[in-house]
Amino acid sequence: MFAAPDRAFAPSRAAIAVKLTRGRRAPVTRARLDAGVGAFGSKAGMTHVFTPEGLCVPVTVIAVREGNVVTQVKTEATDGYNAVQVGYDAVKERQLTKPEAGHCKKAGAPALRHLEEFRLRDAPEYEVGAKINVSELFKEGDKVDVRGRSIGKGFQGAVKRYGFSRGLMTHGSKSHRQHGSIGSGTNPGRIYPGKRMHGHMGDEMVTIKGLTVMSVEDDCIIVKGNVPGKSGALCKVTPNKKVGDAKWEPRFA
Repeated sequence: MFAAPDRAFAPSRAAIAVKLTRGRRAPVTRARLDAGVGAFGSKAGMTHVFTPEGLCVPVTVIAVREGNVVTQVKTEATDGYNAVQVGYDAVKERQLTKPEAGHCKKAGAPALRHLEEFRLRDAPEYEVGAKINVSELFKEGDKVDVRGRSIGKGFQGAVKRYGFSRGLMTHGSKSHRQHGSIGSGTNPGRIYPGKRMHGHMGDEMVTIKGLTVMSVEDDCIIVKGNVPGKSGALCKVTPNKKVGDAKWEPRFA
């Protein structure tokens, strides 16, 4: 029989944690449940601008057409939560259903195609019918999240859809652009759900986070980098949900 080790020589949990985290540290960021009221726009296209340092930066221009009107205000007293409903993209009244047209008319707004809520932590300060000006929401240097529908690519293989490595292109190879094995035969005898294979690519909602605002005007927002969608696609611009700088702390306490 072996005697139990002396506790005086046993390493403490703190010493084990330091040993495990040596050379491995994880960033800690704080995220807000709500990012505040945002605005809508239409992707106009991409171009480039030059910074004062002479760097060429690719940017996307998001045009703001008629809209961004508050169509409804919700509070905890009346609806159980705080939110502001914003409408965008004015169209002819006959292009909407009667309930939608009546909802916009009640708010004193034109017929708007897109309606969406922005949840708030505190009671909203907006009034129904108020117009949201993007130059008051954002300023140069702000971090924003842009959400839109990506360009549809149709039915694509796994190499293009997920970036799989292709096989040999030499004579005799029978797996040039195939995705390889998708599972064993006898056990489990089926394909697991979520297996990355060929299929429909694109045409889905995508959010690009942490884009930098390069310039803001009353009729457009210029952000650094690209945003999802083709020219003319609807874009939802909201303040970045991540706040504060990343801090490096041990993975284990």
